[in-house]
Formats: sequence, C-alpha cells, structure tokens
Amino acid sequence: MTRLGDLERAVMDVLWDVAPGTSDGVTVREVADALDGRELAYTTVMTVLDRLAGKGMVQREREGRAWRYRPAASREAHIAQLMLDALDLGGSRDAALVRFARSVTGTEAEVLRAALGSEVGLTGPGTTAAGPGPAESGGELTNRVNGPAGRRPAGEAAER
Repeated sequence: MTRLGDLERAVMDVLWDVAPGTSDGVTVREVADALDGRELAYTTVMTVLDRLAGKGMVQREREGRAWRYRPAASREAHIAQLMLDALDLGGSRDAALVRFARSVTGTEAEVLRAALGSEVGLTGPGTTAAGPGPAESGGELTNRVNGPAGRRPAGEAAER
C-alpha cells in the first residue's frame, strides 16, 4: 500500500469524513472548501485527487464536466493494510505481533481478543466468548493470529 504525504492524508481525511463509502462522493471544489485553512489552489487539490485516483486510493466518477471522488476503502481498512505492510518490513512477523499485542491497552487487547474470537471461532480451554483468556502466553496468541491453517484476511497473499 502506498504511503500518503501530508496533503494526500488531509484530502483523504476529508473524503473519509465527508464522503463515506455509501455517498455519491464529492467534487474537487467541495474538498478544497473543506481544506479552507490551508489556502490551496483548486488545481492543487485537483492534482492531489488525480494522483490518489492513480494510486487506487480514491474512486472517481464523471458527473457532467466534473469528477466526483470517494474513498476506495474505509479509513479502518487503510490503517489495517498499513499495519500489515509494516509486518512485511522484515524480521519476525510473530515477534512483531507479540510485541504489538503486549503493548496495547487492556481495552484494545479485549477488542483484539473479540475480533480474533469471532474471526477464527475460538473455543476450548483459556477461551471466553470474547476470545483467548488472559492466561494465554504470547506464543499461543501468536499462533492464533493467522487462524487455522494459516488463514488470512480476504485479499491477503498466503506467503509473506
């Protein structure tokens, strides 16, 4: 996934906040108006949106002489992909996942447990309805990240 520059991120924030996936999108003018504190030229915003479309970050549809833009994926999907890309930077994915899991707050850990439990269908000792119980070691947590038989989220390559 492509990393975003500051202006690209600001434009994407506008699209994620103003034009959720269900909307018809927004025009260059609407994005420029939403970025009013930056005093950007219309053509600058148009160029940024065109580049984001080229990177696959936004979808656009012609409406008369103008384009309407909307995010290609949700903010959450983008952040999740950035996290997965970070795991591909080298070293041990397992070690990085365990380090991450140990660094989150209690509430964030519960969210992860619930997500893993619902995705993988965890059952058995040390598992609650929300996922692995607190007594599980980092190694067991790591083994559960990819799920049974190395299962990965949709759209992800099997080998990393």
